[in-house]
Amino acid sequence: MSQPLLTATALRRASLDAVLQFAWDADAFTASDVIENVGLTRSTAIDVVDELVERGLLAELPNARAAGEYQKGRPARRFSFRADTGCVIGVDAGRGHLTATVADLHGETRAVGHLAVDASQDSPEDRRRDAARVVDDALRAAGLTRADVTALCVGVPAPVDRNGSSPPHRDGFWRRMNPSFGDLFGEWAPIVQIENDASLAAVAERTVGAAIGCDDFVTLLAGERLGAGVWVDGRPLSGAHGGAAEMVAFDHVRGVEGAWGLGYRAAELARRSLAKGSLPASSALRRLDAAEIDGKAVLTLASEGDAGALGIAREVGETLAVIAGVLGSLFDSRRIVVSGAVAAGAAPLIAAAVDALPRELDLPVPEIVASELGADIVSVGAVRAAVEAARGGVLDLPGFAGSR
Repeated sequence: MSQPLLTATALRRASLDAVLQFAWDADAFTASDVIENVGLTRSTAIDVVDELVERGLLAELPNARAAGEYQKGRPARRFSFRADTGCVIGVDAGRGHLTATVADLHGETRAVGHLAVDASQDSPEDRRRDAARVVDDALRAAGLTRADVTALCVGVPAPVDRNGSSPPHRDGFWRRMNPSFGDLFGEWAPIVQIENDASLAAVAERTVGAAIGCDDFVTLLAGERLGAGVWVDGRPLSGAHGGAAEMVAFDHVRGVEGAWGLGYRAAELARRSLAKGSLPASSALRRLDAAEIDGKAVLTLASEGDAGALGIAREVGETLAVIAGVLGSLFDSRRIVVSGAVAAGAAPLIAAAVDALPRELDLPVPEIVASELGADIVSVGAVRAAVEAARGGVLDLPGFAGSR
């Protein structure tokens, strides 16, 4: 059966989108570059470029002769994508913290806002108020306003479906973590996405981190609670309700017994060892008050060779091996990336996990590596997701309609 012919309007839109996608990733370019890379006729290429300039998405630069690139004959017009014509915001709406990163349309950071919150004060009203505050503070720090925002993405510690909603939970936790953020920010942001935080961490690793070029990997957020962002065959897994790889399954796994994160486990083991007096005399953990012990402190000391902390890291590493074995069995992953704030001191526990992992898995064992993207990884992934959303939707926004 023959395919229906595209209408003139559809053809025009396709040409605009193709040139915009080329320009978004290009440096300075000419109409000839568009013709070569996009495959349009010269007249169409020039007309489309001119329209994108009119819409405010491209800027015309000084021509080749004025830029010092001598050529005979009429100098070529030069253009570039205007990354500053709008901005995107990536938000990490964690239970005890909120981070908002404002970036240009290339994803280059303009400002970052942090807000520590009381995890016990997690009513929907509190969460919405705090999220709006950290976003507005970050915009202010960047010298921008809500009117400058093209797309916004929020990461939450809950499953998220394709409509940006979280399913019911036995104690209402998921919907407290995602108290209709789509409606809140949709009141003024043109494009809004709500995603699971671990899924966004995986986006960050895939685009700028330890999983570039890897089609089969798991990003493990492992601070206080476990969260996993899973990619298989080059695509992220989500599920009907956004619950693919929901870590509550580890409540039923011997050797893990819960979705507590690696940082939480390290801190708990250290406190118990301190209370029992079983830490080596040389361990710096003996000189800390129990209230001062957290996962970062334990793993930092382990990285520095502290005997007591190293023993704890090895024990947590054996738990990581079980987790990696389950994830590797389910998804046949090539790589598992330990991400988040805990990653900075994860080398000792990863070494222990690597030693134990062959006993946990029949398939080829996945590589386990530490992320280098730090504690802001979720907002980094949210920025990348917001950039992609902007790329796909900016031509439909009234602010970039032009006068044609």
